[in-house]
Amino acid sequence: MTSTQPTRTESDPTLGRAVEVANKLLANVDRVVRGKQSEIRLVLAALACRGHVLLEDVPGTAKTVLARALAMSIEGATPSRIQCTPDLQPTDVTGLSVYNQRERDFEFRPGPIFANVVLVDEINRAMPKTQSSLLEAMAETQVTVDGHTRELPQPFLVLATQNPIELEGTFPLPEAQLDRFFLKTALGYPDQDDELQILRDQQRGHPLGDLQPVVSLEDIALLHQASASVYIDELLQRWAVDLVRATRSLDSVAIGASVRGSLALERAARAWALLNERDYVVPEDIETLFLPVIGHRILFTPTFLVEIRKHGRKEAAQRFVEQCFELAARPQAALTGEVVEFTSERSD
Repeated sequence: MTSTQPTRTESDPTLGRAVEVANKLLANVDRVVRGKQSEIRLVLAALACRGHVLLEDVPGTAKTVLARALAMSIEGATPSRIQCTPDLQPTDVTGLSVYNQRERDFEFRPGPIFANVVLVDEINRAMPKTQSSLLEAMAETQVTVDGHTRELPQPFLVLATQNPIELEGTFPLPEAQLDRFFLKTALGYPDQDDELQILRDQQRGHPLGDLQPVVSLEDIALLHQASASVYIDELLQRWAVDLVRATRSLDSVAIGASVRGSLALERAARAWALLNERDYVVPEDIETLFLPVIGHRILFTPTFLVEIRKHGRKEAAQRFVEQCFELAARPQAALTGEVVEFTSERSD
């Protein structure tokens, strides 16, 4: 089975402008979040796909700074922060109707969810009832309060954080909530040189104070449009589906990824190609994004969880990825003149 993949069209003005927008965002955020370009690209990929990001990391790794820097880089974007605690109520997130004595009627006062970039800090410290108030907003970009449905502003990006170490007083996110996140990643500690540069950057104040917008809300809409138009070969689409379906047949997995995982992986690959200045997807895009997009959608068996604690999360995650790629072989690429053809060894 073969299919043809087009070469990059550098003359496409929409693609060129979208790449310029992405590069400006990346460079601006990198000024305050040092040495994390790959992780910033993942967040930008989610932004391009109208998705949301779960950042699971220890305190002090610039998760909040990343959210603020991204919002400040977009002219006209409204940022907000929701600090999750056990006593946080759903109406503290969505807003509520308050009686106006002058007008003798109820008026709606929007909550912090009505923003372009929403930082939900320590999301696993909120009660399940409050966590569920985010589901409609993340899935449908709208909230329903007192029977009235209200649209959220566009673009709309939720960046949620949680601490993987300190679990006392937390409420683990249910599978349905985790599945709403487009991808999951961690910033991690910077290397020595970057950490030294961070010290120098903040000698005269935090660099966020000098950060200026570099793109507009219209530019983000263009990023959405360009990402959706990136070409992906039918064989690569089939491979992405096979990889997700492989998660449902592994002995180490109790519940595999849903169809939402297949959709997210395909869309993320398109956005990743765009961020790498291509208007077509290559197998490396899917390989790079498989774990960030699919890893948090999996429910492992108790036996495999024991192995995770024994060998460490990183090694266990790598083993899981290898098992999936063994079940779903990567398509092989062959060059024919200036045309790239993907071939598969599997028989239909």
